[in-house]
Amino acid sequence: MSQDERRVVWFVGAGPGDPDLITVKGRRLLESADLVLYAGSLIPVVLVQGLRAEVRSTADMELDAIVAAMIDAYRAGRLVVRLHTGDPAIYGAIGEQMAALDQAGVPYRVVPGVSSVAAVAAVLEAELTLPETSQTVIVTRRAGRTPVPPGEDLADLARHQTTMMILLSAGMIDEVVADLLAGGYPPDTPVAVVEKATWPEERIVRGDLADIAGRVRRAGIRKTAIIAVGRVFAQEMPRTRSRLYDPAFAHGCRPAAK
Repeated sequence: MSQDERRVVWFVGAGPGDPDLITVKGRRLLESADLVLYAGSLIPVVLVQGLRAEVRSTADMELDAIVAAMIDAYRAGRLVVRLHTGDPAIYGAIGEQMAALDQAGVPYRVVPGVSSVAAVAAVLEAELTLPETSQTVIVTRRAGRTPVPPGEDLADLARHQTTMMILLSAGMIDEVVADLLAGGYPPDTPVAVVEKATWPEERIVRGDLADIAGRVRRAGIRKTAIIAVGRVFAQEMPRTRSRLYDPAFAHGCRPAAK
């Protein structure tokens, strides 16, 4: 590892759960680190086992304590890795940590990870953007103890009737369904709820807006799950093919077939 890489604090995306889905760079940083602060029960323990580093869960730590641990280790010349679930840019709460490091004059870099959104698409064997079906993906959550900004309630977003990936909301499945129906999704809109995508204990519950709430309640799924909503999750093959590989469609790498 270069000296330049050792002179910063690293925020690393751990991926969605499967330890093989962390990036090569993320794994290399973990193996070189002196201190690893990881997001508790949200990250499989296997990812932080066997490391040479001091390893600390932040599940019971407040922001100030986490930041202080990073700053103290950095100033002591130790290589610090702050390990977040999925991709740190999506509900990773890294903004407030980076702001605190900025204030302390501590440099940092971010290593992206495989988002749980991408993992859910993979385990469902779904393409989130199908031609003439959905070309937009909304990643959001329902308002709970933490509110959402004006105009971002589920009912407001639902009027687009596009692919929606709803995080941090499985425990409010009845309210989620009510919001989506109120926003305009038809009751027969396909829905899949994926708990702990790519973990050994992964579970998938499929249905539609008319019945998914009951199915999820019976399965006992309340957290660590994504609610995937939209026509792209229907279990039949898409009717419209992309133009990218259509022989009649010319582009910069291939002329149109006669």
